[in-house]
This record gives sequence, structure tokens and C-alpha cells, in this order.
Amino acid sequence: MRDDRLHLTLLDWYDRHARVLPWRVSPADRAAGIRPDPYRIWLSEVMLQQTTVAAVRGYFAAFTSRWPTVTDLAEAMDAEVMAAWAGLGYYARARNLLACARAVVADHGGQFPVARAVLLSLPGVGPYTAAAVAAIAFDAPETVVDGNVERVMSRLFAVQTPLPAARPALVGHAARLTPQHRPGDYAQAVMDLGATICTPRNPACALCPWSQPCAARAAGIAAELPRKSAKPAKPTRHGTVWIARHPNGTLLLETRPPKGLLGGTLGFPGDPWDGAGGSEPLPGPWASAGQISHTFTHFHLVLTVLTTQTPGNPQRGQYMPLTDAKSLPTLMRKAHAIAVAP
Repeated sequence: MRDDRLHLTLLDWYDRHARVLPWRVSPADRAAGIRPDPYRIWLSEVMLQQTTVAAVRGYFAAFTSRWPTVTDLAEAMDAEVMAAWAGLGYYARARNLLACARAVVADHGGQFPVARAVLLSLPGVGPYTAAAVAAIAFDAPETVVDGNVERVMSRLFAVQTPLPAARPALVGHAARLTPQHRPGDYAQAVMDLGATICTPRNPACALCPWSQPCAARAAGIAAELPRKSAKPAKPTRHGTVWIARHPNGTLLLETRPPKGLLGGTLGFPGDPWDGAGGSEPLPGPWASAGQISHTFTHFHLVLTVLTTQTPGNPQRGQYMPLTDAKSLPTLMRKAHAIAVAP
């Protein structure tokens, strides 16, 4: 099958098997003239970075219910957005989300720009997100390459160079296949193919619309691709977090610095395990509630959780009610869970 015909085969498959996603306009609706909302496309793409569709669904519904337009989000309080993002991880995304929304409102009249080059000028918008918004929201013939697309291309063309070194070649293959006809649907079709058929383990080659031209399937190596370079072992850091409860039931909390790990989020005072902490927030006595473990992108963390109940005046943070632990990042939720465990 010629490369210039592959997109037609895939689009035919997509028209019948497209995933139903809350931010997506279906192929049938799109054919009927319904256009995607650029705000919803952008928001979903930011949320989906380093995160699964299953994890994002609930957050996306909550965000779009509370802030249905980019203007609504731009006017939101930072603390409210950070609390709503809590648990989704990679908190720099939430900070960039607000900065981007405010830039769209201030510099572009509340309308997302159409051109990929202009989208790239927005805070937190990188090459992938710019291409995805341009293609999916505006039907621009941009090449959209995420992990699913890398896997599909590595198998379709039997690229055996390990990632990340193979990335330029995979992008080149994807660019060559990107059509002028229905590029937004095509971009979503390749991602759907990788997510549902050309999966990391046990790809369903018998159901794949590209099975016949797939070089990796023909060679019997589809499940082995893409190859990946060995990752260095993650180091382990150790630290302390202090959870102080006032007799009135409030907890000692502080807002972390705007940049760095968990930047801008609400949490319990900790020591400098990440370069942003300090000494204990008030005199003890402190009792150990145990230890928690958490894994970040570049290291594992083991935190000792110390607790006390005191009306003392803290040197850091302030006592405040915690009505919902879900407003805390996952790491702080873990610490809170063992601190309040019976």
C-alpha cells in the first residue's frame, strides 16, 4: 500500500471505531460541520501530558464545569486552580495552564490562535501541544506525535533504533503520512490506533487497518518495538514532613514556592528534601506516624511523618481547616492519611 493511501485506510477505520472522549467531536459530527472547541482541546492535551485518559476524565469534567471557557479559567484564583488540579501531578502544568489562559485572554481576545507558530508563543505550549491544537481544533495539516504515534510509526516502518535516539526518524515518518485531507481526524486516528490496537504489549495486529503494510508485523517483531535505551536507576531521597494539629482541629499548612516540585500547592511543612523546605515549624514534642514513599520523575522519596498537637505559634505556615484532603497533592494526601490513621 502506498504511503499516500495509508491515511484513507486509517480514516475509514477511525470513522467506525473512534473512541468517545469528552473533549472530542466525533467523526460524524465533524462531517456534519460541528467544530471542536479549541479551549477543550487545549485543556485536554495539557491534562493528558504524562497522564492517562482514565485519570484525566474526572478532572476534565470538573474543570470544564467550573471554568467552561478560557476566560473563566483566566479569571480564576491561583489557589483554586491548584487545588482543583491536586492529584493530577506535574504541577508546573497547572501553573502554565493559568498563564496560558491569561495570555489568550489578554493578547488574543479570548480566542486561541490558529497558527502553530503563534500557539508556540503561549506559556507552557510546546511543539506537541501546538501541533495537536492546530490539527484537532483547526484542522491544520500539522504532525502530531505522542507516545502512541511513536509506537505506531516504529512498528509500521520497523524502526529498530532505540528511543529517544529514534525520535527524529519517527517524526519524519509521521510527517510524511500526515494528510491535507481531514488532518484533525487523522491525528486522533493514529493516537486511537496506538491506544486501542497497536498497544505496548500484545498488539492486536489481526484487527489493525495497517496490518498489511506493517513492516514490523511482517518481520515478526511488532511486540518488540519501539526499543528503548536503558534508563539510569532513580536515586532515593529521604526527608521529613511535620503535621501539627491545633486543639481546635485545624492543621498547620503552607503554600509551597511557585516554582519547583509541587510548586504553588498547599501542603504540610517539610525539610529541604527538594531544596524548598526548612527546619521544624514549631517546637515539639513530635511523634512519628510512620513513613510514606512516593516516586517522582527523577527520584524516589521516603518521608518520615512527624505529628504533634499544640496551640503553639508556628514559624512557618498557618493553621487552617482542611475540609477535603483531595485539595492536597498526592504526596501530602499520603502523609495526611497515616497521620490521621487510627
